[in-house]
Amino acid sequence: MVFRALTLAGGLAGAAALSQFPEFSQQYLQRMAGHVEELTRFVEAFDADAAALGVSREQALTDLAQGGAIGAERAETMRQTMIRQARLSAALQDLRGAGPFTRAYRASAFTDTELARATLKDFKPAMPLTFEGLVFGAVGFVAGMLALSGISAMLGRALRRRGPA
Repeated sequence: MVFRALTLAGGLAGAAALSQFPEFSQQYLQRMAGHVEELTRFVEAFDADAAALGVSREQALTDLAQGGAIGAERAETMRQTMIRQARLSAALQDLRGAGPFTRAYRASAFTDTELARATLKDFKPAMPLTFEGLVFGAVGFVAGMLALSGISAMLGRALRRRGPA
């Protein structure tokens, strides 16, 4: 009886957790799009400044880096901003046309920890009333049941080996 109750609890916990993925991934994607737009504006402004001076992006970064300690720090910050903008743009492009099931398959694109933390901070769990939420909930239910069943079975075997106290 206890085993069944634990298994059911594990299933329900898994369903509750995994059913939130479609909404979380949608909010992550929206936040990513906002970051990409802002970073793109910043990079384009830098490129426009460089073009107005008749130099390439790399030349502008080199010139900036030679402008003392603050210039060197600013050039490195700008370089990292450009790298992040390119990385997030590629990930956004990859995820933008993907549905929730494909986004789950491409979970490796959700690797920006800053974005994930910010999304999680503002995320409010909701009752998933979509087909995707139902499917993710069902998968989570089965995964949770299997996980707790496996743990319970291992504990049961370990206790039986010890024998009566």
